Amino acid sequence: MSNLHHIVIVGGGAGGLELATQLGDTIGKSSKAKITLVDQKLTHIWKPLLHEIAAGTMNPNDEETNYYAHSAKHHYEFVLGRFEKLDREQKIISLSKTQSTKYDSSTDSYTLSYDTLILAVGSVSNDFNTPGVKDYCHYLDSRKQADIFQQDLLHLYLDAQNKNIDRDLKIAVIGAGATGVELSAELVEAKQNFYKYGLNKINPQNVQITLIEGADRILPALNEKIAAHANQQLQRMKIEVLTAKRVEKVDADKVWFTDGTSIDAQLKVWAAGIQTPSVIANLEGFNQDRMGRLDVYATLQTKADPSIFAFGDCACCILDAREPPLGPRAQVASQQAAFLVEAMSARLSGRQQPMFQFSDKGSLVSLSKNKAVGELMGQVNVQGFIAKSMYVSLYRIHQATIYGYAHAGLLTAKDFVTRKISPRIKLH
Repeated sequence: MSNLHHIVIVGGGAGGLELATQLGDTIGKSSKAKITLVDQKLTHIWKPLLHEIAAGTMNPNDEETNYYAHSAKHHYEFVLGRFEKLDREQKIISLSKTQSTKYDSSTDSYTLSYDTLILAVGSVSNDFNTPGVKDYCHYLDSRKQADIFQQDLLHLYLDAQNKNIDRDLKIAVIGAGATGVELSAELVEAKQNFYKYGLNKINPQNVQITLIEGADRILPALNEKIAAHANQQLQRMKIEVLTAKRVEKVDADKVWFTDGTSIDAQLKVWAAGIQTPSVIANLEGFNQDRMGRLDVYATLQTKADPSIFAFGDCACCILDAREPPLGPRAQVASQQAAFLVEAMSARLSGRQQPMFQFSDKGSLVSLSKNKAVGELMGQVNVQGFIAKSMYVSLYRIHQATIYGYAHAGLLTAKDFVTRKISPRIKLH
C-alpha cells in the first residue's frame, strides 16, 4: 500500500468532500491510489446552510457529516489537522492539531507526504480592515461562527424574557450578496418563531432588520430584474434595505457610514466580501489574484507546480481570456470536483490532463421557508415556490453525491418527518 500514488485533499467543504468521496469510491476502492482528506474540523456542514443555522431555523446536528464515519464507508482516509505549511521540494505538508482535555491543552505538529496535492480550502470573509468589524461583527464562514451568532440571538430573547422587559432589537447585515439576503430573510422567520414559542418580550414588530449594500443594488452578481424582485420581497418582509451605503466603521452600538450617517444595531453581521484563508495567501512562489486565490490552468493545476491542484473558492480559474475568472460559487466547486475525478484517473494512467469546462446552471437565492428567486442558464427567471424547490434540490444533489441516492432519499424522508414534529426554531 505504501507504493500507491498518494492524493491528499486539503479542505472538506462541499467540493473537497465530494471529491474525496468520488475518488474513494473509484480509484481508492480499487486500490489504484491512496486518498486522504485533511480538515481541521471533525464534521462537514454544507456551507450554503450556514444562514439557516445562524438564524436557528435549522438544527446543525441533524445535517452534519462526521468525516471519520464517512471515510470508513467511502474508501478514503481522514486526517484531522490544520494546514500550516507546504514544502514543495519534499512534497510534504505540515499540519497542527490542538487537543484539549480536562487537565491540559496542547498543540501537536506533524507532516503528511503527498504525490498529488489538491487544495480546496474555500474562502473566508474579507472585512477590508474596516475599523471595529473584527471586534463587533459576526461572520458566517463556519459552523462555529453560525452557532455563536445563533446563541447570541437566542440569549437576547432569553434575557428579555427572564427580566420580563419588553424591548426592541436591531440587527444589521452588511453585504447584500446571496449570504446577506438569505440571512436577512431567514431572520424574519426566526423572529416570528421566537414569538410563537413563548419568547414574546421581543415582539416581531419591534425587531428591525437592516440589509446594507455598498453597491447601487442588492445581489449585484444577478441580473437587475431578479435583484429588483428580491428587493420587493425583502421590503414586504419589512426588511430595511440600504444601498449605496459604504461602511466606515463599526462600534458596539452602531454602524457608521462614509456619508456621516449611522444606524443603531445590537447584532451585526459582516457578509460583504471574501478572501482566501491566510495559509493560502501566505504561500510562497504561487501566482495569486487580488483575493489571494491561486492562479490555475484549465487543468486546475497551479501555475507554480503541476503536482498541486486547486479548485473552488481558493482557485482563480480563467477559461476564456475575454471572460472574468470563475466566481466563488458552490456549483463551480461541485463541477470542478467531478472533473478532478477524471483528471486524477488520467494522471495515474499517464494520459494528458483534461481541460475543465464550466456549465453555468444559474443562480438561486433563498428568501426563507417557501420562497426563492433566481435565474437559470442565464436566461430564465424563476421565483416563489418553484424556485425554492429548486434551491432545496441543490442540497439534495450534494447529499446524493456524498452518500449515494438511496441514502440521500432516506435523509430527505427523515428531514420531512423531523421538521413536522420538531420546533421551527432552535431554542437551546
